[in-house]
Parts: sequence; C-alpha cells; structure tokens
Amino acid sequence: MTFKVKDHYFNKAKKENYLARSVYKLEEINQKYQILFKKDHVLDLGYHPGSWTQYASQLVGAEGSVVGIDIKEVNQKLSALDNVTVFQKDINDVNTLEELGVENKFDVVISDMAPNTTGIKSVDQARSMQLVEMVFYHLPNFLRPGGNFCIKIFDSHEAQTFIKDQKKTFNSVNLLKPKSTRSVSKEFFLIGKGFKGNE
Repeated sequence: MTFKVKDHYFNKAKKENYLARSVYKLEEINQKYQILFKKDHVLDLGYHPGSWTQYASQLVGAEGSVVGIDIKEVNQKLSALDNVTVFQKDINDVNTLEELGVENKFDVVISDMAPNTTGIKSVDQARSMQLVEMVFYHLPNFLRPGGNFCIKIFDSHEAQTFIKDQKKTFNSVNLLKPKSTRSVSKEFFLIGKGFKGNE
C-alpha cells in the first residue's frame, strides 16, 4: 500500500529534478549531523527510486562514489551519473565487496529502505524491524571502522529496545524525524557516527 504525497516537497523534488521527495529527509539529516563529505565512498541500501543516491552523488563529488543496491530493477536514470553504480541485488546475496565493484569498505552506509506496507501497524513495524536488523547484521561487512550510518526505522517498542542495544556500535547515535516526513508517519531515522566495527 504505497501512495505519493503531492505536497510542497513533492513539487520541490520535481522542480529540482530529484527522483523522490525523500531527498529532503537526507538533506536535513546531513545538514544537522554531517554524515556525508566530499570524496566519501557511499553505499545506499534499497536505493530505489534513487533520490538519496542523487543527493549523495552531488555531495561526494567526482573523487567520491555511490553504490546503490535494490531488489528492484536498476533505475537507468542513475546510471547516467559518473560517480554512481547501481545493482539489482539483495543485501543477503552480497558475499564480497568485489561483487559491488569495490575493494575497500565504505565510508558511509545509508538506507531509506522500507517494507511493502500493509496498513496494519503491527505488521509494518515488525517488517521494518526485520529489515533494520538485517542491515545491522551485515554492517560490519560494508562499513569501515569510524564510518557513518543512517537508516529508516518504523517506531515501536521493539525498535526502541533494539536502538538502545545498538548504541554501543557507534561513538554517537542520534534519532531524527525530518520535517518532510508526513505527520502521520511512524518513521524516523537513526544516525550513527564513528562506527566501532568488530571491536
């Protein structure tokens, strides 16, 4: 059950040639917490339709790069960007960094990934948590020690408990509900800085 919100942010995204209004969530997150820098190498998990990839691509510049993976078909519009590579892959099927065309772990991992929603709150929250747990499980394979991280979470008691357990994974953890998030939405973002890796 997905629907487009045709509001100020929708129109702004269209005008500024972004693929989705969600770009303004990442923009606010980055302005507040500085997770993306020039020359960074970024992994965007569940990138589709690609506005986060577009934004990251602009920030990291020609010496940086963005790799996007999603189970949906590759969005060809992103392939036109020189510092972007996108793959049709499931994170669970990626066993080596070489499969993503890179040798070293990423400086930043971002994810605006969401489950297919049903409108049933408990089901959607549980599905969101499964995705979040899966990403955290794989994170040491992709994110370098000291790297930054941002992921979308649907709020629930389980989510809050999980977040408390993960605070030790980073030097700092912050939570934010960006202004462009719909008021009825239960989503918020976890921003982790200074990944501790497998300490």
